[in-house]
Amino acid sequence: MTDQNTPLAAVVMAAGLGTRMKSATPKHLHPLLGKRVVDWVLDAARAAGVARLVVVAAPGTEGEFDGLEVAVQREPRGTGDAVASAQSALEGFEGRVLVLDAAAPLLTADHFAELVATHERESAAVTILTFMADGLPYGRIVRAPDGSVAEIVEDRDATPKQREIRELNSSIYVFEAGPLWRALSNLDAHNAQGEHYLTDTVASIVAAGGRAAAWVCPDVQATLGINTRADLAVAAGVLRDRINERHMLAGVTIVDPTTTWIEVEVTLAQDVVVQPFTVLAGRTQVASGAQIGPHVAATDATIGEGASVGPFCYLRPGTVLEAGAKAGTFVEVKNSRIGARTKVPHLSYVGDADVGEDTNIAAANVTANFSHRPGVGKGRTTIGSNVRTGVDNTFVAPVDIGDDAWIYPGTVITEDVPPAALAGFPPRQVNKEGYVDRKRDD
Repeated sequence: MTDQNTPLAAVVMAAGLGTRMKSATPKHLHPLLGKRVVDWVLDAARAAGVARLVVVAAPGTEGEFDGLEVAVQREPRGTGDAVASAQSALEGFEGRVLVLDAAAPLLTADHFAELVATHERESAAVTILTFMADGLPYGRIVRAPDGSVAEIVEDRDATPKQREIRELNSSIYVFEAGPLWRALSNLDAHNAQGEHYLTDTVASIVAAGGRAAAWVCPDVQATLGINTRADLAVAAGVLRDRINERHMLAGVTIVDPTTTWIEVEVTLAQDVVVQPFTVLAGRTQVASGAQIGPHVAATDATIGEGASVGPFCYLRPGTVLEAGAKAGTFVEVKNSRIGARTKVPHLSYVGDADVGEDTNIAAANVTANFSHRPGVGKGRTTIGSNVRTGVDNTFVAPVDIGDDAWIYPGTVITEDVPPAALAGFPPRQVNKEGYVDRKRDD
């Protein structure tokens, strides 16, 4: 998305601990619609054409960024020091350096492309992504008479007159690499916070004869950085709306987008209908014509064509509902395959099971997957095709229910059931082999 003739690197500032989150987890590592906060930033940078990606991390957090170049800021000495920590990783790099905030997940590759385009157009040494707002404690953009940027003044260091400036710093920049490293070497901590401000590089670059420019982002909300859990909730709402709109424009019906939460890696085919109060998480996949909700939660589930889920249903990881299957009211399914056109209509738990086609699981059925047999541990239940269970059955794994079998109500099944047999008759299981075939002959 950027000029391919000039290499583009990115330094992602992820060394902050986010004390205002009141959490043991740094702010940029909190989950947000299927990714960590920082992952939204990293993915946007990649989509913008970044060739080199360096994450500046706090000591002890390096392991959170497997597969990436990581620079460690040993002491929290300010934003300028954080970027300087990445210099050795980018030694010899000649091009442009995006400096990104790991806790600003709403900016997209398109925003970064606009920033870089402005930088090119202005022949600038540094360009700042800015926005217009009143009363926020952000750095003020001080413009020179020719419209270029003269300096950025932090809110704590600003005069009353400077605090009236409405153009604010988002803390997102693009630099020419050479001027950036030179300006960082000139930083000092003579300011209200006693830190090395990255913002001071702008005045330093201008003093050295470089040009500083700004691109004013028209979407103020996209510049939101996360500092508190309240900010996290606002960002989640924005991303929810973006994701839902993308699905609706692709042919999915979302009856009430404000109560529907769909994580970023979920895939929905055309003509899926999602009812209110539905949460689809992980890598859930939903095929065409499926009906989901209301009040459904599904994580890492596969829902087949024309399947029906809910209301008040929970599909846990490893669930596969094949075409036309139903998981109904107050049903929970985990790590199980439910065959085509099979129905689990209400009040049942199916876990660690394989259920064939055209089977009906009656109300209050449970698969108990810890075996009653000594030393077996966790087992799996297999229920064949065209099986009819009764109300209030429990299947104690490992058991195998043959095709066409019937299960008597109220029975605990602990032994295999042959095909076409009638099994049950509490208090102990009895199998009447061939019962179903004889019943059909009658």
